[in-house]
Amino acid sequence: MNELFELFTYSFFRNALLASLFTSIIAGIVGSYIVAKRSVFISGGITHASFGGMGIAYYMGWPPFFGAAIFALLSALGIEWSSTKAGIREDSSIAILWSLGMAIGILFVFITPGYTPNLMGFLFGDVLTVQVLDLIWLFSIATLSIVLVLIFYPVILSVAFDSQFAKVSGLPVQAIKYVIAVFVAISIVLSIKVMGIILVLSLFTIPASAANLFVKDLKKVMFGSVIISVLGSISGLLMAYFFDLPSGATIIFTLTAIYLILRIIKWIK
Repeated sequence: MNELFELFTYSFFRNALLASLFTSIIAGIVGSYIVAKRSVFISGGITHASFGGMGIAYYMGWPPFFGAAIFALLSALGIEWSSTKAGIREDSSIAILWSLGMAIGILFVFITPGYTPNLMGFLFGDVLTVQVLDLIWLFSIATLSIVLVLIFYPVILSVAFDSQFAKVSGLPVQAIKYVIAVFVAISIVLSIKVMGIILVLSLFTIPASAANLFVKDLKKVMFGSVIISVLGSISGLLMAYFFDLPSGATIIFTLTAIYLILRIIKWIK
């Protein structure tokens, strides 16, 4: 027990704990919307496409997450535009951008002169390396997520479940979808620092799917998803520290275990 309390004397652990908390709020809210809209693989497509931006940023000597943010935003807008204006199916546009982004990232990392960077941190995340600036961004987006849901919940609900009715009601549905797509992209890029490119998809879907086992109201799903995500993230973080394991993997392992336990409880009931 003393060792557990001693952890809080280390700034890297406090940063990791706060990052897990803020990321859980973001993933719980945004992930619930994605799951409700049945667009789960959008998060995977945006995440993997952002790797192309990281590769180009490395080649140009820029901060990698700057390139990732640009690519993520372009990918989110591209998916939305191609599925509504260009007549391309959403799953097809996701698959194209997913594979293209990864290919661009690999190529630019390969041709970057000198030392080839270690990509494990970007692919699988490392919450223990989170800095104060990362926390500021995560806190800002987590707070903005809560504010937007509290103020615009009816609009979000309408667009997610019945966009045709929302359009008839006079809402600028297409503009709202673009704004949401941009917000989803920003949320995903910030979460990469904690979970990595490979595991972000799970973070945005498992907690929401687990909460959805017991509640159907979107607001309740968001609340339950945040709680599950916080429990899984903190438990996974502690497991990673005490057993010297990758934090992203242990967080997803813990969230999956929680989901399976809740699934069994739901089945027994």
